Amino acid sequence: MLFLTLPYSVSYQVLELIHIKDKLTAHQFQRVATTTLLSMVKEQPELGEEYLLRPLLAPLICCLDTTETPERSGQVGTVIVGELELTRCLEDVYKVCVVGNDPSSRLLESLKTVIPAIFSLYCFTQRGVSHLRSGCQEILLWFLQKSEPPVAMLVLKQLAGLAQSIPVLHPLYHFAAGDEGGVKLTVKEVVSDEDEALYEKVSLEQWRTECLAQLLSYLQESSLAGDLFIECLKGLTCLAGETDVRPVPSPVDGLPEQEQQLITLQLVAILCEKFGHFVLSNTAHVIQFVITTLERSCLNLTHKTEETVEAQTLSMAMGLIAAMLGGAVHFTSADFDAMKPMLPRLEQIMALHPDPVVQELASDLRITVATHGAFSTKKVAMAAHTTMGNQNKHGDKLTEPSQPEEADAESSSHGQSPTSLRVAGTEHGNKPSSDNSPSNFHHILQAAFDPEVPTRAAALRTVTQMVQQRNPDALGNQEKLLSVFLENLKHEDSFVYLSSIQGLSVLSDIYPAQILPQLLDEYQTSSQGAGKTRCVETRMKMGEVLMRSTRALGELASHFREPLIRVFLMGTRDSDSTMRASSLSNLGELCQCLDFALGSVVHEVAACLAAIVKTEREPEVRRAAVHVTTLLLRGLGEKALQVLSDVLRDLYRLLKYVIQTDDDELVVRHAQLSLEELDHIVRRFLFPQEKLQKKIVILP
Repeated sequence: MLFLTLPYSVSYQVLELIHIKDKLTAHQFQRVATTTLLSMVKEQPELGEEYLLRPLLAPLICCLDTTETPERSGQVGTVIVGELELTRCLEDVYKVCVVGNDPSSRLLESLKTVIPAIFSLYCFTQRGVSHLRSGCQEILLWFLQKSEPPVAMLVLKQLAGLAQSIPVLHPLYHFAAGDEGGVKLTVKEVVSDEDEALYEKVSLEQWRTECLAQLLSYLQESSLAGDLFIECLKGLTCLAGETDVRPVPSPVDGLPEQEQQLITLQLVAILCEKFGHFVLSNTAHVIQFVITTLERSCLNLTHKTEETVEAQTLSMAMGLIAAMLGGAVHFTSADFDAMKPMLPRLEQIMALHPDPVVQELASDLRITVATHGAFSTKKVAMAAHTTMGNQNKHGDKLTEPSQPEEADAESSSHGQSPTSLRVAGTEHGNKPSSDNSPSNFHHILQAAFDPEVPTRAAALRTVTQMVQQRNPDALGNQEKLLSVFLENLKHEDSFVYLSSIQGLSVLSDIYPAQILPQLLDEYQTSSQGAGKTRCVETRMKMGEVLMRSTRALGELASHFREPLIRVFLMGTRDSDSTMRASSLSNLGELCQCLDFALGSVVHEVAACLAAIVKTEREPEVRRAAVHVTTLLLRGLGEKALQVLSDVLRDLYRLLKYVIQTDDDELVVRHAQLSLEELDHIVRRFLFPQEKLQKKIVILP
């Protein structure tokens, strides 16, 4: 009855108990206050929201765009919510929600209204160091875990910009760092330039998406990330044609449809990059993914807009269905019921796809799904066998081809060569076992020159793994592997040449005495020979190979000090400025590894850096030269006073010269960083850190 008669007085006292600052007293009363507040909200939801939750969330509500425009929002920089007020509000919400941990419908509903403000604050704290970040993160995670899955999904779509969110953060406000280490809400300056405003908007949307993916990474036990990924894929189906089998999603808050689709694409890309294949955490997600992919493929076939990527996507989806039906996943009756939407889409592929092989496989898959796996043809088994990469060999005659000729013919009918099947067996990081025959090794080498980029890259990765695993066939063909990697290093696709760079670095790590001199010779030939002159990109790729090899050598790099430094010093005199900058960067990394092994070479390095800084016209090269000094000091640490004793004064004067005379801001900044590094080294040497230690001596 007291709560009904004196709601304001009691509520005020309860909130004051939560605000107690004394730690000992707060520890005694905090649990009582939070329990009382939660009980009052449960028993009297309307009064509890009016007298408890609204005052509790008032600072966060001020951050939102409501119909009432605050009178304080006039001049730029006006503080709407102070940092102490905002900090106390977040602490109170954390105590009530996370610590109290008694979710009720009214509490979740009230908290839902301020989730956009908390998420915006979380995104702001992610850009720097803030004590509010952990509190915002815990509150958001608690809300997503305690809410019903549809509500949590709706909130995630609202935070990503894919669904209507009312209210949202006020467009005239933004968070700023406070004077006392907190965060405050102020009126921001309106950008008049349209291009700058658009850039700011796109950058903010991208950052919010990255923060959302980071938040979801803490909920890996939940299926929210997979559910959001499937929702995004469903939203992308409308990109496949002008019409869709379902209504096109309406724009969000007047947002143009194309812009909404771009946000969806961006979210899909970030989720794939952040989670990889773990985004599909259960069988239901995989089934929904396949259904969405088939739906998009059917739409492309209807409008006759199928391209290479869409054809590969369809092939992947059908192979995934076959693998699941072939035993890769244990299905329940509920899973087969969830697969029923595949039947009309597979039937549509049967009728519209121009390739008879795909038509026949779609027909067989449709029969297998309709019969809940009771009937399966050989084509389905072979497709499953191909997708799983020869890893799941069952005793059934349908899934284990007894005749290699039939297997090769069957795989060729699906548009894949026998070589690609053999490559698939080892590209997933598995140790080569029965397939690890000399003939298979030569087939993999042949696949390294396949015109298809995925096949070529998979072959290069497979060969690299065989070298790492000390495969006898790979180790006995060093020269062949070297020529294969060098040839693919010239490829323009990053998927191929990065695999070649990795393969060359692994090969030189295992056999440095044999491989590294040849790589140095190739690097020298590419920079000098008139008949073998290569483009700058290829030469920089070779420099990356040498740098990775040097890092892998570690202390053994001193054994190859002379040839490596000679090559990089020669590169600093190259006619191309990009190559000069790359050689200087490699030189800095090498000096960082050599440590005391630098020896007399330090004089040559110092003279080279001084000449470049004083005579080079390109600012990028001067930046790289000054950065070499930073890497050198950072790698040596306190040992720099001994190793660089002869040239340390010259380097110091050179850095001061750069700060005083160079007109490039980044060059000056690099010089300042080098001087700061030198300052730290000298301070640690002059004022060593005192360590309080106790020695226990056992007397005889």
